[in-house]
Amino acid sequence: MKKVINSALSRRHFLRLTSVVAASALTPTVLWAEQQQAADSATSQAVPARIATLEEVWRTVRDRFYDPHLHGLDWSAVRERYLPDAARASSEEALAGVINSMLSELHASHTRYTPYEPEYYQLSDIFAGALRRRGLERVFPNGRISYPGIGILSRLDTQGRNMITGVIEGTPAQQAGLLAGDAIVFADGAPFEPVQSFRGKVGKEVVLGLRRAGAFMQISVTPVEIEPNKMFLDGLKASARIIPANGRSIGYVHVWCYAGSVYQRTLEHLLSQSPLNGADALIWDLRDGWSGAIPGYLDLFNTRAPTIQVTDRNGASELENVKWRKPVAMLVNGGTRSGKEILAYGFKKYRLGEVIGSRTEGAVLSATAFLIDGGLLLLAVGDVQVDGERLEGVGVAPTIEVQAEPGSMGLDDPQLNRAIAVLSVA
Repeated sequence: MKKVINSALSRRHFLRLTSVVAASALTPTVLWAEQQQAADSATSQAVPARIATLEEVWRTVRDRFYDPHLHGLDWSAVRERYLPDAARASSEEALAGVINSMLSELHASHTRYTPYEPEYYQLSDIFAGALRRRGLERVFPNGRISYPGIGILSRLDTQGRNMITGVIEGTPAQQAGLLAGDAIVFADGAPFEPVQSFRGKVGKEVVLGLRRAGAFMQISVTPVEIEPNKMFLDGLKASARIIPANGRSIGYVHVWCYAGSVYQRTLEHLLSQSPLNGADALIWDLRDGWSGAIPGYLDLFNTRAPTIQVTDRNGASELENVKWRKPVAMLVNGGTRSGKEILAYGFKKYRLGEVIGSRTEGAVLSATAFLIDGGLLLLAVGDVQVDGERLEGVGVAPTIEVQAEPGSMGLDDPQLNRAIAVLSVA
């Protein structure tokens, strides 16, 4: 009897083992099939979403672009041409590439679709006033616009690497020694992405691998949570300094963004305080970054208007209608755009000082922004002429041309050096 029981147990044990082995042999195939089905399902669900995004961008352009004739394009035919590419897009970035190819057919500045990159957050903050009427709270529920970063401006170079075009003063990037012209290759061993590489790492050290002047190097940097307008305003303040040259004191200030009168008021305050108020001359750097400037900002250099000082009963004084009455030079380059170009035009036309650098971008259409799905559409909604001239696609040529190779601003800035030379003998 015991033998029979043992025999039955052995058969059951054998059958159980056999079933386990069979199941284990089938599991990878079953799992792969399930994963493939999930991926196919996600892809099938994503295709209508991608098409919907492109179509919403297309409709917004049709209804809001500054030229109702869309520069003569058959806009419906353009839509049909790009829909298949949108359906095949494998990522948000790929979809943005398709949408921007469609938008490029308009040949208009301030017309671009941006997914979740620094530009997305920066433009959202710059256009927050308009976006509050267009569902800003749905994307930023607490109204605070921020992203994890280190305080750089960058673009993809011809090799697909992120090339730093600007390092905002006072940011972790500047403190770590990063320079304009550095090409960031990786972050903590993974391919570099301007936002994603720092997500979840605020306050923690990140090792960047980069190329500088042909050499590879590594630099550690600690990302922070960046609020764009605050970063640009703090960068303006931190940029203010005195450059001694040829026995003279040359003041320097870099206005990275002009999206709001607070930037001009801050500039006026800096110029009325030490050390800039004691400088013999001023370099007003309008290269790169964002604009929003208005022509009235040139009144800062109107020598025929008075400055007044108001003092209250407690002895606190404040200057109003601050003016700069000493020599000044403006720095511009291909990253000087929009309202900054209008300032460059007026500065040059009315001979307020030398405009030094390279021709401005020629991006002088009036724009607003729309949040669409996972991205932001910057769209030209108004044509602009300055003193009867159209600067769109033309830009402003400097009075003293100084070309600068990409990245030269970091190691040796020939445009800044020329401005120093000009003002140190004035």
